[in-house]
Amino acid sequence: MIEIKIKKHLTGQDTEFELNIDIHIKDKEFITLFGKSGAGKTTILRILAGLTPVDYGFIKVKEKIWLDTERNINLPPQKRNIGFVFQDYALFPNMTVEENIKFAMDKQNQEFLDSILETMQLKHLKHQKPDKLSGGQKQKVAIARAIARKPDILLLDEPLSALDLDTRLKFQEEIKKIHKEFQLTTILVSHDFSEIFKLSDRVFVLSNGKIIKSGKPEDVFIQEKLSGKVKLTGQIIKIEKEDIVYVISVLIGNNIIKVVAVEEEIKDLNVGDNVIIATKAFNPFIIKM
Repeated sequence: MIEIKIKKHLTGQDTEFELNIDIHIKDKEFITLFGKSGAGKTTILRILAGLTPVDYGFIKVKEKIWLDTERNINLPPQKRNIGFVFQDYALFPNMTVEENIKFAMDKQNQEFLDSILETMQLKHLKHQKPDKLSGGQKQKVAIARAIARKPDILLLDEPLSALDLDTRLKFQEEIKKIHKEFQLTTILVSHDFSEIFKLSDRVFVLSNGKIIKSGKPEDVFIQEKLSGKVKLTGQIIKIEKEDIVYVISVLIGNNIIKVVAVEEEIKDLNVGDNVIIATKAFNPFIIKM
């Protein structure tokens, strides 16, 4: 169990506000922080990692206290067992892939290192330096390096935002696999609805430093309770008119599903919208998220 209670005065884009968070996270849970830019999501990750000071704070991870401002306890970053993946990868340019990963390991363990290289499909690149890698390959190395610490918490700050759609979809599956295989507790910052639905056990919605909603993604983002058994999330890539109906093409993973709708049903839908396809009485319908 992870306990996080923090307060910190922040300055947003147009206003000042207090980051005020009080949450509990279960071991091996996958959590996503969602909200507008400047809501305090990345600041929470940085406070957990010991990179940003607080006005008041208490952080307890697996019975070990990392932060308690009332008792003057504040473990430095190197004493907190955190794996942090930044948006810009932050790889060491003078080190090879293998050296970058090995650098993060507390104890040299070649068997574990080989396991990470195998899982992340990096064996053939282990002698390459970052300037020879693609964006997707660099991101794999950054995640592999974070896992190499055997972290109590894996922090992911929009790690896929700079990748193209196809690479991003593949990486979502990779992250899901890694989270389960290495039995991690993971906290992700994301604006991508399909990513959130695919990966998260719970999502916390932040606004001006406070959590305004929390729960399973479907409970947080779907206003209407659905009785249908089939629920798929995706993104609209095309809306075509055929005679008196419309055909909506929705990208779900690497597949495209087509749903027939009437004009009244598509009036608020646009290409690029994130949606849920559900069924009632065997009839599919679309809800905008």
